[in-house]
Amino acid sequence: MTSNVALQDEPEPIVACTISRDVQNFDLLIEDMESLCGENWGDLSVDDAGLFFDQPESDTLEFVVIAIDQEDEGDADRLVDLVKRASQQKIKVLIVAEEVSPILLHRLLKIGAQEFIPYPLPDGALNDAIERMRERASQAEMVAANLRTNLKATGDRDGVVIPVHGLAGGTGATTFAVNLAWELANIDEGDEAMRVCLIDLDLQFGSVSTYLDLPRREAVFELLQDTSSMDSESFMQALLTYEEKLQVMTAPSELIPLDIIGQKDVQKIIEIAKSNFDYVVIDMPKTVVMWTETVLTAAHVYFAMVELDMRSAQNTLRVIRALKGEDLPYQKLRYVLNRAPGFTDLNGKSRVKRMAESLDIKIEVLMPDGSKQVAQSNDHGVPLSEVAAKNPLRKEIQKLALSIHETNIAAAEGA
Repeated sequence: MTSNVALQDEPEPIVACTISRDVQNFDLLIEDMESLCGENWGDLSVDDAGLFFDQPESDTLEFVVIAIDQEDEGDADRLVDLVKRASQQKIKVLIVAEEVSPILLHRLLKIGAQEFIPYPLPDGALNDAIERMRERASQAEMVAANLRTNLKATGDRDGVVIPVHGLAGGTGATTFAVNLAWELANIDEGDEAMRVCLIDLDLQFGSVSTYLDLPRREAVFELLQDTSSMDSESFMQALLTYEEKLQVMTAPSELIPLDIIGQKDVQKIIEIAKSNFDYVVIDMPKTVVMWTETVLTAAHVYFAMVELDMRSAQNTLRVIRALKGEDLPYQKLRYVLNRAPGFTDLNGKSRVKRMAESLDIKIEVLMPDGSKQVAQSNDHGVPLSEVAAKNPLRKEIQKLALSIHETNIAAAEGA
């Protein structure tokens, strides 16, 4: 016995939606949407749009057109929320507005809307705006693809872990971490080049991406949320490459709590990074958290950045007391004095000596003041060696990188 029941095709997914108080007030928009999208578009009220974004059907949306007029001015906060929601879900937002104040338009464009068209719609304006949004998205994807690391996971390394922790605000820890990682990545050329990974664990206000002009990727947040399923391949996919030499895990794009990751999460990140790289430089948050202990335990050397001032001295004393109280390996700390006195500044050198003696520490690394070139380098998103190779700070960081590398080679040969 055979069945004659016909199978019905699945309906085409909705690729676009208009959002308005009443779409009938924008009849020209209806005509253009039908011309561009056929039957693959829908219309939502402002009330329903927020609920629709929570549904799986919204995953197929490429763009939404929010149509507003003067009567929508009082609903500005809800419109702002809709633009934010759409942007978070990677949905392009286009505003069609009739006699709306420039203040509201500026607000919507600033928080994520990509295009604005006045109503009544000029001929072809909707199509042109959509094409511009698609072209920008395509260019952004190309840039991101070019920045993604092409290095393959090897799992055959046992990298040196080098955290950098600023013990007070403005001590230059991120500048030091970025430039140290870059100098390590440039020690050898060709097949002998070191595999170096720079990890920004200052999850809230990390500036590594800014100092290297790299985008912050959603993939990093996704990786941190589910480290239990992370392996070498997924870790490598979350990295970006700088000048094909340095691999970077940026801080997430959004402000997130430092306790979103725990000790086991950080331990796994470090273990995977160590197994795939020769050197793993970690930019730490100034705040001491539960997983600071994990990083300290894994570190081969833990650089603590200070300056020649009272706040650095007091914070250093607090850190030492805390580590001793918890029986943690405080001996791993290597103190780096940024903006150290010059060779001829005898009074400054005397102050450094007194500071070290009063804290019962050794200040082993003195970094000179790099002056305005440091700020310029960071603002332009390039390492010091690329814009000011003869800068005294750059030279000292280069010497330190060479010293670290030589010590590592000697230790490996001795083993």
